[in-house]
Amino acid sequence: MSEQQFKTDSGIEIKEVYTEPVQMNEQPGEYPYTRGVHASMYRNKLWTMRQYAGFSTAEESNKRYHYLLNQGVMGLSVAFDLPTQIGYDSDSEMAEGEVGKVGVAIDSLEDMEILFKGIKLEDISTSMTINATGFILLSLYIALAKKQGADIKKISGTIQNDILKEYAARGTYIYPPAPSMRIITDIFEYCSKEVPKWNTISISGYHIREAGSTAVQELAFTLANGKAYLKAAQEKGLDINVFAKRLSFFFNAHNNLFEEVAKFRAARRMWAKITKELGATDPKAQMLRFHTQTGGSTLTAQQPMNNIVRVSLQALSAVLGGTQSLHTNGYDEALSLPTETAAGIALRTQQIIGYESGVTDTVDPLAGSFFVEQLTNEVEAEAWKLISKIDAMGGAVKAIEQGFMQEEIARSSYQYSKDIESGKKVIVGVNKFVTEETNDTPLLKIDDSIRQLQSEKLKALRAKRDNTKVEQCLKAIKDAAGTTQNLMPLVIEAVENLCTLGEISDTLRAVWGEYKG
Repeated sequence: MSEQQFKTDSGIEIKEVYTEPVQMNEQPGEYPYTRGVHASMYRNKLWTMRQYAGFSTAEESNKRYHYLLNQGVMGLSVAFDLPTQIGYDSDSEMAEGEVGKVGVAIDSLEDMEILFKGIKLEDISTSMTINATGFILLSLYIALAKKQGADIKKISGTIQNDILKEYAARGTYIYPPAPSMRIITDIFEYCSKEVPKWNTISISGYHIREAGSTAVQELAFTLANGKAYLKAAQEKGLDINVFAKRLSFFFNAHNNLFEEVAKFRAARRMWAKITKELGATDPKAQMLRFHTQTGGSTLTAQQPMNNIVRVSLQALSAVLGGTQSLHTNGYDEALSLPTETAAGIALRTQQIIGYESGVTDTVDPLAGSFFVEQLTNEVEAEAWKLISKIDAMGGAVKAIEQGFMQEEIARSSYQYSKDIESGKKVIVGVNKFVTEETNDTPLLKIDDSIRQLQSEKLKALRAKRDNTKVEQCLKAIKDAAGTTQNLMPLVIEAVENLCTLGEISDTLRAVWGEYKG
């Protein structure tokens, strides 16, 4: 009888015992940052504890933000509804059935004011999960900060702004790749001068993993996309030692604790090498800083309270892996948007790890483990193989255009589903230890009347604003779209004059068209 093989979710074989030490002379805070980007890590300051929230109207989301801030959240993380993500106002026929459903509906500066009512933008860090319309949401945020009297050079936060993973895995793109990359480099250029504390892109492996990739694929494809952004910015004449400091990453945390820790450690080492090869000499430009979210696709609708344990394991892997910021999912998110109770438990999970577990008392506590060090090396080696294939195709944009990343992710997703169906992969409460249950989990329901409310607000907005000025602003954006002029100042002026998100998006659609995958 052949001996059973044990493998990680990426297919890396796990030995029965590890006896060989791996040479480990690296120090935290020093190149290549395997052990962390800061010398003292959490001994000095815990990671930023965020809770991803946004639903219904700006008014309702604002109430949730105040609740979370009162519970000890250190930074806000905003979820936007689908129409906002793909550039449609709430009264557009394309928005029907989706307004306020998977996030908050934001149509104008007035919505942004309500969203952050009673919250000083200079005092918090805000992460916004937005991509194709990221430049508009950032413009709205800057316009609101100016209206609050803030020094925009002091406001801090992150826009996801990672369009390449939208083409590869998620699908909320608007424009073709070339103009989309142009918008991103416009943001890099503008923010490096005007909003220097803002992280201008969060290069996301999260959605690649949610689409069904393995940990190794998540790592490789994310870093390959990162390389593409570095090169695009350099081609625009930007200094890697300036703009690379404002890049951050966004990773998923799944259940295989040691593979996830190895992935995070390998990511820092690989990014340090990538940036150095492209000319970065400033240590801060070589550091991979990342936000983590626990795995949405790992949550089960069956026995949902089990998800509290899954989220705890995943959060622990992120902390042991040295994350700079963390969101923990609510146990009920396989059923609906999280209730206030579920969001509270998710935040307390982070606080218990941070203040009670002891894992934050020393830097990189798993360093030197024969198993973890070997696994870190193996995850890195497998990821480099994939990056080499992508480089041979001409980089991430070409690899996406050829369907390489999409096919790799689809293949892994199919295999994972087959393994669950066959029982080879055990999911507690789904294909093993199943019980008869009636679902009495309280759910957060979003009323379909939200679209009507938003439409009425838009009607009133268009009636009271200076529509001549609106037309001038939109024409300026349209004229600049065919040039190399930076669009950000024009978009900021447009939102200050109450142009809507949909109007700005449609203006650029008329010039660039829409991408058809």
